[in-house]
Amino acid sequence: MTQREHVVVPGTRARLAGNLFLPDAPSGGAPAPLPAVVVAGTWTSVKEQMADRYAERLARLGYAALSFDFTGFGASGGEPRDTESPGAKTDDIRQAVTFLTGHPRVDAGRVGALGICAGAMYVSAAAAEDERVRALALVAPWLHDADICRDAYGGDAEVARRLDAGRAARSVYESTGEVEYVPMVSGHDPRAALPYDIDFYLNPERGGVPAWPNRFAVMAWPQWLGFDAIALAPRIDRPVLLVHSPDAAIPDGARRFHEALAGKKRLHWTTGSQFDFYDQEPQVTIALTEAGRHFGEFL
Repeated sequence: MTQREHVVVPGTRARLAGNLFLPDAPSGGAPAPLPAVVVAGTWTSVKEQMADRYAERLARLGYAALSFDFTGFGASGGEPRDTESPGAKTDDIRQAVTFLTGHPRVDAGRVGALGICAGAMYVSAAAAEDERVRALALVAPWLHDADICRDAYGGDAEVARRLDAGRAARSVYESTGEVEYVPMVSGHDPRAALPYDIDFYLNPERGGVPAWPNRFAVMAWPQWLGFDAIALAPRIDRPVLLVHSPDAAIPDGARRFHEALAGKKRLHWTTGSQFDFYDQEPQVTIALTEAGRHFGEFL
């Protein structure tokens, strides 16, 4: 069994709403301090979509696990809303680590991080800057650089179009305070950040939850497309696990990132689509089994 505490993480720019999942304390005597894991979900996501699921399951495995909404997303404070910012999200993860290291149930020297999809980029960036992150698990990791973005978004012209749109939207925001949004996911709106019918995001029984507004701030394109996750790998000397599938998103990014890592590393290949790793079996259990084994060895 597990316990869930609604917590507030003091962020740099806003108060962050989180859920701290804990194993039930043993009866009699003070419980031993726990290893802990920060869990980060996909781009534009809220904690209810996949981070809560992974955090709750990690608590069943004996970890204190924290899921939270990033600045400007979900129940957390901060403006502008629903604006993807790799730098801000990386900082939020570091603030989440600080929260965990100060929690009375946590062993401050045994804190790791798990990132799902784009969350893999952000926990990796946090680990590259913060040695308190002692181990990483990256699930269906989206790890990109300029070359991968060029392939993923249809070539140089399409990347340039998004960059131009993002710069124009940023200029409007800075002069008026108005944020231009397009759908995050849509099978009929070509402006969408992901212009596809993706069941996970559109199905209310899966990730189409009320807390997620299905919108993307256009001014975020330059920060997103300009983020180089592959370049982070040589700066990470802590143990890293990657769980991925050849049928999931950009497996070449996982291969290149894995090859460039400076410390102990393991790349576990399995089966499944990208979205299977968010909420479907057996992919979630496979990922958590491997993550539990990894954190059990290195935290």
